[in-house]
Amino acid sequence: MYEVEVKVPADIKAVAERLDELGAEQVDTVIQTDTYYDAPHRDFAQTDEAFRVRRETRQGETSAKVTYKGPLLEAESKSREELETGVADGDDVDAIVRQLGFEPAATVRKNRRVYEVREYAVTLDAVDDVGEFVEVERETDGDIEPVREGAYEVLRDLGLDPSDQQRTSYLGLLLDDASE
Repeated sequence: MYEVEVKVPADIKAVAERLDELGAEQVDTVIQTDTYYDAPHRDFAQTDEAFRVRRETRQGETSAKVTYKGPLLEAESKSREELETGVADGDDVDAIVRQLGFEPAATVRKNRRVYEVREYAVTLDAVDDVGEFVEVERETDGDIEPVREGAYEVLRDLGLDPSDQQRTSYLGLLLDDASE
């Protein structure tokens, strides 16, 4: 499965107002805390991969997922292979991967509001120490280009410009800010 994602910096309050005008349905509110790991056997920064444990808190309940993200597939979006599965205990997974030699690289924390617009998820992200962004995404097991073009159209409907796209991950943005 491939995740096709287009992300732009934006004033999320203004975008939320536009979503309301469009009659979009808010389907989720979640706090996500993502711990990214460096691998002992290769440099994920060089291979453009990511491995993380995500903890999600909704209405006081926390769940966890493990995610692998493959290298970007194209220059026009953040499309990549994504493999993800739920786990019973994020702390146990953290302990396991540390025992295997993986080391935490950084933690990204974000408040997310998720809307549905047509068949796309529109996410309003307030990312600690990074800023505010809008992501438009959808999964596909086929051709990436029409899904990407649909995401661009959703952005335009929200008054946003797809050419403002930020292809750097939140992790990359956080690490860039920390090194300055």
